[in-house]
Amino acid sequence: MTTLHITVGDREQLRGDALQFVRDVEADGLDDQEGTATLQFGTYDDLIDSLTPLRLELVRAIAENGPESMREAARLVDRDVSDVHSDLKQLEVLGILTLEEGGPGGAIRPLVPFDRIEVHVDYPLVDGDDADDARASA
Repeated sequence: MTTLHITVGDREQLRGDALQFVRDVEADGLDDQEGTATLQFGTYDDLIDSLTPLRLELVRAIAENGPESMREAARLVDRDVSDVHSDLKQLEVLGILTLEEGGPGGAIRPLVPFDRIEVHVDYPLVDGDDADDARASA
């Protein structure tokens, strides 16, 4: 089973994780976690803007049905082909799916390389360092 882990973290953490990834690649020290991938968003709003309910429905339909073209994917979710095309391009940029040439008649075929998506959202209700003090005094 292949799983896409989606997390939401602060921008500084994202920056630090990216720098660590680069250092690991340069040192050839990456752990090969077969069957998993991670997509991290800087804020909850970024997550919601990128993974709308319509896009998630599209991802599920593609994973379950394996359409041979973008047009067939649009039919699966009963949506306009141009809207689905736009969503597929955005999902490809995020790494949630791939678009492969070579479908019937030269069609571009969407493929979801994951069996499951797991989402972890850390959503602080209070900003800043005062959050720990407020919890301690409550």
